[in-house]
Amino acid sequence: MKKFVAALAVVPLVFSLAACGSSSNGNGDSKKITIGVVGNETANQVLKDEAAKQGITIEYSEFTDYAQPNPAVDAGDNNMNRFQHIAYLSNYNVSANKDLQIVGPTVIYPMALFSKKHSKLADIPQGGEIVIPNDTVNEARALKLLKTNGLVTFKNADVDAPTIDDVDTANSKVKVTPVDATQTVVGMESADGAVVNNDFLKDAGLKPADALAQDDPKTDPSAIKYVNLFVAQKDKADDETYKKIVEIFHTKPVMDVVQEETRGTAVEVNVSTDELRQSLANEEAKLRAKK
Repeated sequence: MKKFVAALAVVPLVFSLAACGSSSNGNGDSKKITIGVVGNETANQVLKDEAAKQGITIEYSEFTDYAQPNPAVDAGDNNMNRFQHIAYLSNYNVSANKDLQIVGPTVIYPMALFSKKHSKLADIPQGGEIVIPNDTVNEARALKLLKTNGLVTFKNADVDAPTIDDVDTANSKVKVTPVDATQTVVGMESADGAVVNNDFLKDAGLKPADALAQDDPKTDPSAIKYVNLFVAQKDKADDETYKKIVEIFHTKPVMDVVQEETRGTAVEVNVSTDELRQSLANEEAKLRAKK
């Protein structure tokens, strides 16, 4: 874990950018790749432009929620997707009995608590309401953030992936309300605060500097679970064109835009794909053991 945390420093990755092999997209065009994403980021266009210079045509499928991109890859409608971290992918693979695999890493995005009513964490009142994402993985991460900052207590202090049922309501400072991740920003209008995924900050006009609290992937040993990924079908995860796109994502033109869009909060990940795949296998094993 120390090795992993040290690798999170924002250091430019060095790639050979070797010639592409043919991709297995089945449409006769070896350099045309479809990628599923959630929402629209400027970095997507820059990646597309940089890939075109390398002879690769990228087309995007823009989805409105997290439930759609993985089935699209599994069905072969998209070649890859880029929207999820290891914890989310492991949960999908186990719950849906699928075997999507990691092509390569992108960055880690912190998860943060925002409020329109309070300017300090201490101002959140006893019995106040905090809105969090309700999907399994982000709910657990949000609850851990609230626990770290003294807003909730768990019935079992050692729980690894807490759910709303693990919250000790009688001994917690706030009431927690899970909603769809896309609705957390809306929930801020009436609640005392909301834990918001980094994806939605820009459209909501939220500034990372205004967060009351956020997790820290640079120092958290469990952060490897939250490395964001390019994902494909297992038998195509080592496709040379797919891997080339990962390399291009880590070039300066793309990373500069990623940092600009995230106000410098994205942490570039320089961890081997083999290490990430092993982490995915470990997370899946934990989930299967609970069944």
